[in-house]
Formats: sequence, structure tokens, C-alpha cells
Amino acid sequence: MRILLTGATGLVGQGVLRVCLDDPEVVRVSALGRRASGQVDAKLEELLVADFADLAPVEDRLQPFDACLYCAGALPIGAEAEYRHVTVDLTLHVARAFAARNPAARFVYISGAHSNPDSAIMPLKVKGEAEAALAALPIRTIMLRTGGVQPVHGVRSPHPAMAALYTVAGPLMGLGLKLVPGLLTSTENVGMAMLQLLRMPDPPAIVENDAINALADAYRASSGPPSAQDSSAP
Repeated sequence: MRILLTGATGLVGQGVLRVCLDDPEVVRVSALGRRASGQVDAKLEELLVADFADLAPVEDRLQPFDACLYCAGALPIGAEAEYRHVTVDLTLHVARAFAARNPAARFVYISGAHSNPDSAIMPLKVKGEAEAALAALPIRTIMLRTGGVQPVHGVRSPHPAMAALYTVAGPLMGLGLKLVPGLLTSTENVGMAMLQLLRMPDPPAIVENDAINALADAYRASSGPPSAQDSSAP
């Protein structure tokens, strides 16, 4: 599989990148972002742009791919207009460019639990708008509605305040993942679920949090890399 990955420096994207690089079926990962991922691997290339609104510097390198794993995003804080610009406008700009060059590929989007364009809660409403817009594109789209995401295997949030919070909450999240898999997942589980979805001939359009964990378990049980560890490990 040849994969375009966005958000490789973010908390979820770091975990997804790790899983992709460990998987022998993934032959190339192109990380599209504003900053280098910091990883070095023979099958990893960096596609750096100053802004997702201008993909001209990398247009000729946006194909061929089998999937785009879209993990980029913004913290749901600040003005609604700014959050919508990052969550909807920039996501759609990348998705349209990707779909035009890879019409047979799949676009897998990290959304969030309870996303709904009719929600009264701003982040859920905007995420729901992004889902609806992506679903209307002429390409197969899959939405992963994650709940809380535990960072594992050295993954750290790029935001200092969030990194400090995860240092304290991470171990508790690992316990919570075992007790309430419908509410919590891990960075590793998200990556494994994404790859498992790419192997399915007819994947679902929307994947809720408990299904993410079930897909990760199926990945481990089938052809997951030997190095894959239990998702609750730090």
C-alpha cells in the first residue's frame, strides 16, 4: 500500500505513522505537513508545505496513492471561524486535490465521537460539517469517530499543556480503554484500525470508537506486525 498521511507530527498522526512504517504491506508513506515528522525510514518521504491551502509545491507528488489517512486538525478552542477553516476548508482542499489524482483510492478521516452538523456544540457541529462535505466527494471516504485517544509507545502531544495532561492521564486512559472501549482508544489502535479498513473490500463509511478497537484487534489477530504491542502499553 502507498499512503499519504497528514498530521504526522500530531498526537494521533504520530501513532498512525508508527503503525504504517511497521507494516510490511505498506511500501511508501508520504507525510504531508508543515513540519517534518522527525522520523527516518527508508519508505518515508516528507512533503512539506507552508499552508495546506497552497499545495502547488507538492502537486506533482500527490499520486499515485492507495489511501490518504487524514490525521491533521486543530484543538477545538478559539474562534469558530478559525476552527472551521482548519477543520473543513483545509481538509476539503487536500481531499479534493487527492481525489482528483487518486479517484480509486480511499480517504480516511479522523473525526470525533458524536460529530453532527446539527449539534449545538461547536466542535461537534464543525466536525459533522466536515464529514458531510467529505462524503459528497467522488471518492470512497471513511470517518473514524474517535473518543478519547491514549498516546502509547512514546507518542507525545505537540502541545505542551496537553502533553503534561497526558503524562498524568495516560495510564488511567489505558485502564479505561479496557473497561469502556466504546469511549476510549489509543494511537496504536487508530493506526491499526485504519490499515484494517484499507484491507476490507467494502468498509463502513462511519466507524465509531468501539469499532476502532475491534478493528485493531482484528489487525493484530490477522497480519499485524510482530512488533505490535498491547494497546495499553505506555
